[in-house]
Amino acid sequence: MSVIQTIRDKAAWIIIAAIALALIAFIVEDALRSGGIFSSHSTTLGKINGTKIDAMAFEQRYKVAEANYQQANYPVDDRLRQQIRDGIWNEYVEDAVLGEEYEKLGFAPISKEERGDILYGPNPPQQLRQQFTDPKTNMYDAAAAAQAIGSMKKNSAQYVSFWGEFVPALEKNRMKEKFVSLLSNSAYTPKWLVEKINAENSQISSISYVSVPYATIPDSTIKVSDDDIRQYVNQNKEAYQQEEARGIEYVMFDAAPSKADSAKSLNDIAAKKQEFASLPASEAESFLVRNNSETPFFDGYVHSAAMKVAFADSIKQLADGAVYGPYLDGNNYVLAKMLGKRAIPDSVKSRHILIKIQDQQGVKRTDSAAKKLIDSIVTAIRNGASFDSMVVKFSDDEGSKNNKGEYEFSSIQFGNLSKEFAETIFYGNTGDKKTVKVENASYAGYHYIEVLSQKNIATGYKVAYISRPIVASDETVNTASSAASQFAGESRDKASFDENVKKKNLNKFPAMDIKPMETGIPGLGENRELIRWIFNDAKPGKVADHAYQIGDKYVVPVLVQAYNKGVMAVDRARPLVEYKIRNRKKADAIIQKVGSANTLDGISKVVNQPVLKADSIMFSSPFIPNIGNETKLIGAAFNKDNQSKVSTPIDGEIAVFYIKVENISAKANPNLDVKQMQQSMNQNQRMSGFRIIEAIKKGADIVDNRIRFF
Repeated sequence: MSVIQTIRDKAAWIIIAAIALALIAFIVEDALRSGGIFSSHSTTLGKINGTKIDAMAFEQRYKVAEANYQQANYPVDDRLRQQIRDGIWNEYVEDAVLGEEYEKLGFAPISKEERGDILYGPNPPQQLRQQFTDPKTNMYDAAAAAQAIGSMKKNSAQYVSFWGEFVPALEKNRMKEKFVSLLSNSAYTPKWLVEKINAENSQISSISYVSVPYATIPDSTIKVSDDDIRQYVNQNKEAYQQEEARGIEYVMFDAAPSKADSAKSLNDIAAKKQEFASLPASEAESFLVRNNSETPFFDGYVHSAAMKVAFADSIKQLADGAVYGPYLDGNNYVLAKMLGKRAIPDSVKSRHILIKIQDQQGVKRTDSAAKKLIDSIVTAIRNGASFDSMVVKFSDDEGSKNNKGEYEFSSIQFGNLSKEFAETIFYGNTGDKKTVKVENASYAGYHYIEVLSQKNIATGYKVAYISRPIVASDETVNTASSAASQFAGESRDKASFDENVKKKNLNKFPAMDIKPMETGIPGLGENRELIRWIFNDAKPGKVADHAYQIGDKYVVPVLVQAYNKGVMAVDRARPLVEYKIRNRKKADAIIQKVGSANTLDGISKVVNQPVLKADSIMFSSPFIPNIGNETKLIGAAFNKDNQSKVSTPIDGEIAVFYIKVENISAKANPNLDVKQMQQSMNQNQRMSGFRIIEAIKKGADIVDNRIRFF
């Protein structure tokens, strides 16, 4: 019995220990999955001189910037998204490195008084200047700006945007201006230096020389080893730094529309021709919408000279209601229906007065108040009041107040104008005066319009185009996708990748020097997911486990090169330095062959090259006639020690040179204005402030982990 009890006691402890271990394992696994303290995932997007950039904070700034672009109607695609992120990253870098410099220099933060000067001083921001310039004086109205800014409701979206984004950006720019000004004004070119530079640049030299081209020694006789490359690069590390980069090879499987797909698209739109032709003109727009036309309906007439569509001459000959096509225009099959013709000018000059009901900020006045005001303005003009004075006093179109309310428009701008305004000036006659109401929801109001002149009147054509793109069928897409997936599945390393390329008779393409923050592969297309695979998941020799779709292609890549930031590896440096090392070895061989010969005639006989002359070598020019750009040779040509004896060998860019200076003189420059030259040099040096900022950024310790996040 005691034995059984002992087993029970020990077993209890074993069970308790097992349960404890299971609980610990569960907690650890949960922590790993949720990104807890044991997780390898980090929210640090990067570091700049030790200062961490949080990925969440970065992304919040990005979302705000993206929303601003969308509100401004920019097409936000992958390329623009990357540009936005690059811009924000550069801001972080600049803020970090310049902040350190400001602190060293004792720059104080922007004070309340200085902030007022930024907003209301003599050089206000362009956005405020445009909005608050008095049209009568053409001067910035600081009081009006201050009143508008002060009337913002606290914590409103406008208030938060202005004080949370706009003003801090202005303050940051002011600090940068101070820093750049400090650096720029510290640079100065004294008069004596200008005179010295001019004296040196006026020198002219004449030489006799023997040139022994490197080409006289065959490349095949000079071997350049990896050790030679490595030693040269290590001796010139600064010149051969590299950024992080990758190289791939890839095969493509085409999912572009086939001939059968093209024929189907043609038949589909051809089937719509009879229905399109039978419709009245008033139903053309709804027909295009119902049938998902790629070309939207344009409710206007196009001047004959501006009609640049395919088969324009044939379309112009159509009778009203007739249909031309289908025809191929780019990647679309098109039917064109003539809706009507009328005479229209190619360009119009008009003037107007605008009384708004509402604008982008909201309701400005009631409809009845706006109508009453425009009617009183029209009455005053008819009774002799100056149109110009009415524009300045009453018009809500700030863009035309300084131009007497006048605008000139070409017929191609018709679609960019409010419909009511455009029809008045293009469909009316010179001298017409008319009040029209514009129904634009965000810019509604009344226009009083006068047509001043119309030029180049010709036939205008109103045409409806229904177009359908040639699209790849599901069968075409699936065939390409399946072939790409099969290739990826069968090619698990570089060797099998190359073997399958040959077996399947495919073309292999290279894409080298790919950077981490690129949006896609140069020459191939954009696919950020592929870039992330290249940098985050792949090692040299690895093939992607699936195909990436880029445009109408399916791409299977294999990583072949991986370069980290730092000094170039031998294989990457070789194309850049191999010829330099080879020429250096050739120079050594040439110098050894010349031996102790110390006259040009003696050297000429040894190397079997003639003694030549070069006159009028300019100290100020790197180019020597009949020789080329040889900076070492120019320096030796103005060395007076080479007048009494033949120079030591000069290993140039294309040859080894031995020279003897015959004469050094100077050519006067009577048109030189020393003061003007000094001013010009000082002006150029003032740009040094911006160059120094770039140098500071380049010298910063930057860790960039963006590729891990997006």
